[in-house]
Amino acid sequence: MSPIKTAPPEREIKPPAEEQASLIDTSKMTEGQRAALEMTEAARETVQERKSFAGGLFMGRCDLRAVFPFPEQSPSDRDQGDAFLERLEKFLLEKVDPDQIDRTGEIPQEIIEELGRMGAFGIKIPTPFGGLGLSQTNYSRAAMLLGSYDGNLTALLSAHQSIGVPQPLIMFGTEAQKKKFLPRVARGEISAFALTEQGVGSDPATMTTRADPTADGKYFVLNGEKLWCTNGVKAGVIVVMAKTPPRLVNGKEKSQVTAFIVEMDTPGVAVTHRCHFMGLRALYNGVVKFTNVVVPRENIICGEGKGLRVALSTLNTGRLTLPAACTGAAKRCLKIVKQWASHRVQWGAPIGKHAAIADKIARMAANTFAMESMTLLVASMVDKDKKADIRLEAAIAKMWGTEEAWRIVDDTMQIRGGRGYETADSLQKRGEEPVAVERLMRDCRINTIFEGSSEIMRLFIAREMLDPHLKVSGAVLDSRKPTAERLKAALKAGLFYARWYPRQWLPLGSGVPAGLHPKLANHLRYASKTSRRLARRLFHAMVVHGPKLEREQVLLSRFVEIGAELFAIIASCSRAQHLMESGATDQRDEVLRLADYFSASARLRIERNFDGLRSNTDRQGYRVAQAFLQSSVKCLEEGIVRDTRREGEAPADP
Repeated sequence: MSPIKTAPPEREIKPPAEEQASLIDTSKMTEGQRAALEMTEAARETVQERKSFAGGLFMGRCDLRAVFPFPEQSPSDRDQGDAFLERLEKFLLEKVDPDQIDRTGEIPQEIIEELGRMGAFGIKIPTPFGGLGLSQTNYSRAAMLLGSYDGNLTALLSAHQSIGVPQPLIMFGTEAQKKKFLPRVARGEISAFALTEQGVGSDPATMTTRADPTADGKYFVLNGEKLWCTNGVKAGVIVVMAKTPPRLVNGKEKSQVTAFIVEMDTPGVAVTHRCHFMGLRALYNGVVKFTNVVVPRENIICGEGKGLRVALSTLNTGRLTLPAACTGAAKRCLKIVKQWASHRVQWGAPIGKHAAIADKIARMAANTFAMESMTLLVASMVDKDKKADIRLEAAIAKMWGTEEAWRIVDDTMQIRGGRGYETADSLQKRGEEPVAVERLMRDCRINTIFEGSSEIMRLFIAREMLDPHLKVSGAVLDSRKPTAERLKAALKAGLFYARWYPRQWLPLGSGVPAGLHPKLANHLRYASKTSRRLARRLFHAMVVHGPKLEREQVLLSRFVEIGAELFAIIASCSRAQHLMESGATDQRDEVLRLADYFSASARLRIERNFDGLRSNTDRQGYRVAQAFLQSSVKCLEEGIVRDTRREGEAPADP
């Protein structure tokens, strides 16, 4: 019997309780919108009432006990990390030339092999499976070190470990899968993750790659094409997301996405194109095509139809690599700026003495401190409890950290001026120090897009932000439900909000721990009070907009920004207090100055976002955009070269 013969669709089954109904009313959505939302909702993690610290901020619950004192690495864990980081740093300095890698678009094979020998491909893989077994905190420290030196190596190791084969198998793999694949990827066999397609980015409902079971059920036959598969060009094994036959739920077909481990030497797997980008020129990113690829059932991760859960859960932890790497890049920028602003003299003084430049430097330094504080705080949450709910914290750290890193690189180029825009090779050839700000900028730009763009992160955070309210009152607004059920839900929601809402106005204790420096305590009292204000304003927006609130994406983004800034203030103050108590005496004033300045600046940004909730041009802007997209605005189209061959336009009529 040929394994290519596929099986008929699955019989109807009863769905798990959490999948029987979405919290969001989809009755007024288009078929495409409904399919996308229902698939994503079904993939959301469904663990028992998690106590997310960041989630609490949106509900007026600022539980400072959860983040004070700032978690400290144990001496043994720190020592393990230090030993690896010392080897890695020595290797980078002696063997790796980032400018040469950028120039050639290739990472020398001997570098990849040496990284494999030192365990850099298996930093978090448990030691029984051949990895180093290091903590999330040490992994983040390694990402910082790499991010400060070379973006290409950072991407290679991050895509391999954070979203490639290791992390999904550590979280969801069977013992047999772990024994078969983890030792291989720990030794240096490169892995990758394949989700994106030509017409599929963050909308898995439109996925076209399919995997159909054979008649005997032992195999799946995979067909389709994946785009932008980072590491795919060099990978030996990858995780592939594919649609499997739908199952019948209450008489309706429900799409399924399943995660498969696919070995790249399997017949029918082909890398058809290597993609090239403005930065990360040695990124081994490509298009991978699957033609009747036979994959054994035992290569399914987590179970049939659980692919999106694997993807989303993996990304929760995997996203932490980006703010860690961005922290390293930001620290590199600070070093460049410190040297330049101290020695470059204009108008009779070093440029760092001029207020316009000093303002940029202060912001860069303070935001880098906050970025590192958030990253280490969330990493410690993972180390403390592998099952901790860090979805919001990781998403906030990723969104906020990557955007701030981009601003920091941009400010670095502005401060360096023409020497920032000039390539390192050109600088060196005319006798100046080859400071590669131009390369840093090209490599850094992708971070706000990688692993969930900033816009998608805001939507993700907004969905999680609204989740407690949807659980309480979603049924009230759901037109799909019977009137009696909606009335019963309204009564329950009324009882909840009768207790919850007044508490958001009460001058409750801030919960600020005793013994904090007065300046830090002041910022934390503000954070606690503002958390309740945030919760009130979010509730008011729900009352005003009702079920249409989810469409008010720009408005929701302001709530997201406020919550992110509050989280950054709290993380920075907690870490500052810890460093002041445990660090060198001569550094205490410097740490306090950073945290105080950052918190004061963040408070100004928070107040601007609150102002924007009631006074904005959101709807006007939306109308302008739609009018522009649907009609021709002559003054915006005249006076330019219209090259229809390159811009995707239909040629003009002769």
